Amino acid sequence: MSTNIRINGDRLWQSLMRLAEIGATEKGGVCRLALTDLDREARDLFVSWCKDAGCTVTIDKMGNIFARRAGRDNSLPPIMTGSHLDTQPTGGKFDGAYGVLAGLEVIRTLNDHGAETQAPVEVVAWTNEEGSRFAPAMVASGVFGGAFDLEYALSRADTEGKTMGEELKRIGYFGDQEVGGRKVGAFFEAHIEQGPILEAEKKQVGVVQGVQGIRWYEIVVTGQEAHAGPTPMKRRKDALVGAARMVGHVNRIGLEHQPYACATVGMMQVSPNSRNTIPGKVFFTVDFRHPDEAILNKMDAALRKACEDEARAIGLSLDLKEIWYSPPVKFARECVSAVEGAAKSLGYAHMPIISGAGHDAVYLSRVAPTAMVFVPCEDGISHNEIENASKDDVAAGCDVLLRAMIERANAPA
Repeated sequence: MSTNIRINGDRLWQSLMRLAEIGATEKGGVCRLALTDLDREARDLFVSWCKDAGCTVTIDKMGNIFARRAGRDNSLPPIMTGSHLDTQPTGGKFDGAYGVLAGLEVIRTLNDHGAETQAPVEVVAWTNEEGSRFAPAMVASGVFGGAFDLEYALSRADTEGKTMGEELKRIGYFGDQEVGGRKVGAFFEAHIEQGPILEAEKKQVGVVQGVQGIRWYEIVVTGQEAHAGPTPMKRRKDALVGAARMVGHVNRIGLEHQPYACATVGMMQVSPNSRNTIPGKVFFTVDFRHPDEAILNKMDAALRKACEDEARAIGLSLDLKEIWYSPPVKFARECVSAVEGAAKSLGYAHMPIISGAGHDAVYLSRVAPTAMVFVPCEDGISHNEIENASKDDVAAGCDVLLRAMIERANAPA
């Protein structure tokens, strides 16, 4: 097979823009939450495109969609690529969607050139990567990779009490295939960086070495509701005051473990949420990230101590739970080398990089040699309606993906 074949950048871009019409927002972004009717519409479009490309499409019990292009030896495990179709409530056009459609473009390009690979090539759309509607994130690829069991994942509920299992059946994507338990020759995921490093360094491709660890917490602070007028300040058990002090500690802990630590409170619910009632209960979330597990452990200990101290000082009760832990990941050398070699041979400016965000590739790395390809996004902005990437950059990343996948698909068994 010629190693000089290139993807069709215009076709890839047009596919991205067409998909972005599903759930389009006024500010130019996308709101397409997992397992909503809009997610079903996006899935239906993807499946139709895969069938048009001659792929065999299967769906598993987590709603993960697999589209396979046959190889010369279909007994070999497939070389797989993909990402996700769901978005944040104020998401962009590229997060997740780029990785899915880059995989489809690889298959379309192989078809254009009548190119055969020794092993089959497969593109997958994973369910609920974002974790925005159903926590935790990456739950469906997590079942595939053995991190979660199927019953746990299907029972995850949104804020209205609707479970993933119920919603998969409602939209018609509760498949008949078992989740995981099969060999994958290699997994590659193309993605926008979601940070500012590649753009700042003027690099078109990031060769991802691994993914930093992530800890998610849910915290409930309980005090006592009382009238805002007659209750003296010194007699109050104000849950919001306690929570606010804890949020300050979250930020402090992140700053104390630079340059790599990130610490975020992204969700807060105050009860009873009335202007003249002292808050009696506050729920909030914490997101900690760091590439070193030992540092993450220190951050965990600091969070627990700070929250306990602040609760005690005001006379509040505290319920602090870690609901998800994704350890730091180091990707497979042979797959990272395939990405690096592809970028070098194509003449793209590239650099090694660590992913600051979690991706489905994290859980695939438990069961298959794995690597990722990053491309820049404008000003490093993602999880935002103004998220943007250039046509040339997304094409470059897809060309790297194509070449790396061909290499692994034709590698000696």
